[in-house]
Amino acid sequence: MARNIGTEEAIKRWDQFADAYSEMHTEQGDRHKEIFLNPTLFSLMDKVENQKVLDAGCGEGYLSRLLAKAGANVTAVDFSKRMLEIAKERTGSEQIIYKYGNCEDLSFLEDQSFDLIVSNMVIQDLADYEKVFLEMYRLLVKGGVFIFSLLHPCFVTPNSGWEKDQNGEKMHWNVDQYFYEGAYEQRMGEQEKILLFHRTLTSYVNTAIQSGFLIDGLIEPKPSPEMLEKYPTFKEDFRCADFIVFKLRKP
Repeated sequence: MARNIGTEEAIKRWDQFADAYSEMHTEQGDRHKEIFLNPTLFSLMDKVENQKVLDAGCGEGYLSRLLAKAGANVTAVDFSKRMLEIAKERTGSEQIIYKYGNCEDLSFLEDQSFDLIVSNMVIQDLADYEKVFLEMYRLLVKGGVFIFSLLHPCFVTPNSGWEKDQNGEKMHWNVDQYFYEGAYEQRMGEQEKILLFHRTLTSYVNTAIQSGFLIDGLIEPKPSPEMLEKYPTFKEDFRCADFIVFKLRKP
């Protein structure tokens, strides 16, 4: 673990991992997005049709495409140039404006430009997360909504993982280093290690409030009966929460 590593290293690793990561995505994203995040994100959204929406950290663009198909006027940004190339390649008839940008500084976008901002599994990739909240607040119209999802900071920490018995059966989920705040590596795929930034739940909530937001909703997603029928192995996700999703509003 290293506290002083910054977002530049995270960008470098995501550029290198972009193709392998995108191969894991269908039009519903990867399986975790399909089961947990997509239903939650859309349940928290107000009206989408004809709304100006920013996909803040769009990756390979699946969520931008879903939002555009739902009638939103979508602008999508990402800090990985390779991710943006893939997103553009995968975009068909959807009208999406793609821009290169780090969510810590989106000064090329005008104040109060968006009715809704969605940031799906992105803030944990950014070192200066306080700047992200201030930027999202600046970009929203009054009454606008900021929805963001994260790995659950209470359960997905440096050195967290399943404790298994001698037969490889999962006994319980171990959590450690919860109060550590800083960078750590997380394996994703066969060889790649991406860089994540861990913070406590207190830090996220207080930063949102100090940035001016009101907390409008909070969900710790779990599999629906329909998803469990489709993917039975995900019943283990009732044992602890992998993700947390916030809905904030600009007063």
